[in-house]
Order: sequence, then structure tokens, then C-alpha cells
Amino acid sequence: MTLTHYGFKEWGTITLIAAAIAGGFVWAAMWWPVVATVVVWLALVAFFRDPRGRRPATDAPNDMVSPADGKVSAVFDVEHHAAIGGPAKVIRIFLSVLDVHINRFPCDGVIATVTNTPGKYLDARSAESAQVNESTVTTLTTASGEHIGIRQVSGAIARRIVCAAHIGSRAKRGARFGMIKFGSTTELILPRPADVTSHVSVGDRVTGGVTIIATLGAPRSL
Repeated sequence: MTLTHYGFKEWGTITLIAAAIAGGFVWAAMWWPVVATVVVWLALVAFFRDPRGRRPATDAPNDMVSPADGKVSAVFDVEHHAAIGGPAKVIRIFLSVLDVHINRFPCDGVIATVTNTPGKYLDARSAESAQVNESTVTTLTTASGEHIGIRQVSGAIARRIVCAAHIGSRAKRGARFGMIKFGSTTELILPRPADVTSHVSVGDRVTGGVTIIATLGAPRSL
């Protein structure tokens, strides 16, 4: 099991504590507690797992792959979204504590903005949490000039958003750019909602960096 460097501090601390506890039980010849400690350690560090070898299911420029593992919790249009400065289609993905929490770019582009907004820490399963919880929005500019947004939203347990994206650097579809620690939400924000074909519905499971969740069509001619 490969672990992400985004959680080095956490899984390193967990490992040291587990080793100390298990060592104490070994010294006392208490073997069942040793087994229990190892099981708990595996469960905790598994949260920071980082699957390797994932490849996007498409290389078409207008196809968007999922920015996270999890379950689609909402698909909706808004008249104006601050992230892209206009109408948008939003695809929201809920990540439980059992899901991989690495976030990935949905398409190729250049990172235009990275904006963190302080907020609350409500349960990520509630609709309100997506509106008021702490969040970080990263926007990309594609080769065709489109603006694409990815919003990382904290949850009740997730108290830290990691975003390693840097303004001006290139983003590659499926590449890692951060994570949200423990249960959380990730949103994909697409322009021109009338020209977006969504390939997922509420309740669908998606795989970060792999599943095609939407296609952004060509602008409509006047």
C-alpha cells in the first residue's frame, strides 16, 4: 500500500504511536492486543493511501474526469459561480472516510487561481456544508480558453485541505494536486452549462482521475 506524502505527518505519527503501543503489548506478552493495534493502524493509515497507475479513461480535450473518488451527491446548474465568473454546471462528489482522498485535475490546463475561503466544519453529508464550510477553489484555463473550477470542501472531521497547485504551473489530466483529510466534498465547476453533457447521476460511484463525468461541448453559434 502506497501512502501519500500529503499526509506524511499524520500517518507518520500514527505509525510511531502504534509501534510504541504494540511494543508495550509485546513486552507484556499480550498478543491479542498487538493484533488489535495492527488492525487499527492499518485502518487509519489506509485513509492516506495513494493508488498508483491510474490512467484517465479519455484523452479527448473536452472530456472531464472525476477530480475525486466517491459518490455523486448533486448535479445542478447555477446562474453565476464566482469561481468562473458566469453560469456553471456543478457536479458534487461526497468522499466518505473509506474513500481515497487524493484530488486530481479533471483536464489539462494552466492553473489560474487558488483561493481559500474560511468557513464552518459541518457534516459533509449535509447540503448546507457545501455552502458554508471552509473551501479551496482552484481554477484552470484550458488551451481553448475555458475556465474550469475544482472546489475542495472540508467536513466535520476533515479540518485540513491540502492544495499543492501553484498559479502559472501546468495541470495534467489525472495528476494529483492535493487532498482533503477525512470525510469531505469535491466539486467540479464547468462553464456554459447548456453545452455540458453530464455522464453521471446522483448516487453514481466515480474514480478520481479515471471516470469521465462530463463533456464540455463547443460554444453554440449565434
